[in-house]
Amino acid sequence: MTPFRLRERFLPKPLDADRLERLRAYAQVNSAGFDPWGLHLPTAEESIRWFSLLWKYFRVEVHGIDQVPEGRVLLVPNHGGQLPIDGTLVGLAMVLEANPPRVARGMVERWFPSLPFVSSLFTRCGQVVGDPANCRTLLDQDQAIMVFPEGVRGSGKLYDKRYQLQKMGTGFVRLALESNAPIVPVAIIGAEETYPAIHDAKRLAKLLGAPYMPITPFWPLFGPLGAVPLPVQIDIHFGAPIYLDGDADGSDKEISVLVDQVRDTLQGMIDEGLEARPDLQRFARAASVLS
Repeated sequence: MTPFRLRERFLPKPLDADRLERLRAYAQVNSAGFDPWGLHLPTAEESIRWFSLLWKYFRVEVHGIDQVPEGRVLLVPNHGGQLPIDGTLVGLAMVLEANPPRVARGMVERWFPSLPFVSSLFTRCGQVVGDPANCRTLLDQDQAIMVFPEGVRGSGKLYDKRYQLQKMGTGFVRLALESNAPIVPVAIIGAEETYPAIHDAKRLAKLLGAPYMPITPFWPLFGPLGAVPLPVQIDIHFGAPIYLDGDADGSDKEISVLVDQVRDTLQGMIDEGLEARPDLQRFARAASVLS
């Protein structure tokens, strides 16, 4: 069997023609398939098929995505799980489940462009370095922006801190106020169990130039196999849009009040999502024994 036939047999089918056409119209790419930010639609289309394997692997279920308004919007998910699985799946949800389908512009960490190959791939899939100027410009163009205000504090937290929102920056609220963009909180349930870190090897992380280096009950003990994320079901809950009222140039104290409003809403959604997943409580008990 040729590589092409293998690819067509085992990869999920391409997007249907109508959804793909609407995605192309939304992306507003040039004749070569690129937009000014490096998004390359042919690469993105092919990547969607490969990333859809993750969608099936984690048996993703999406809730409330019809609440995402059209036009400019800030998607604000909780962060966790060590690997960028959460952002990838939220982006896929916006392509596969949203109506109309949209590219969620993920604001990636500033160190991300230093990663070979992966950084180029993510850029061609529409991801952008998380600079306020980039985010502001994209919102002015009525794009959907995905930000993780917890940053590496959230993604790199250890398993005993799972689903506990870490300190959030204030920049996303200032941008929402300045651009008059609604904020949609997104609760991701299950991602924290895919790579349950019990230790951060800080010295090794510093040596490799990484923000953290997670050690799990399975890695490095079981070698490469132990580095494979666990196939835990992931639920993605999109909340009702939050329309903030305030001065984008207000004091940090004033802005922090609005940040806490978003944070409390998101934490409440996380708690509700966990209550509906008793399997994760059993997983937590098993993980505590292994650790």
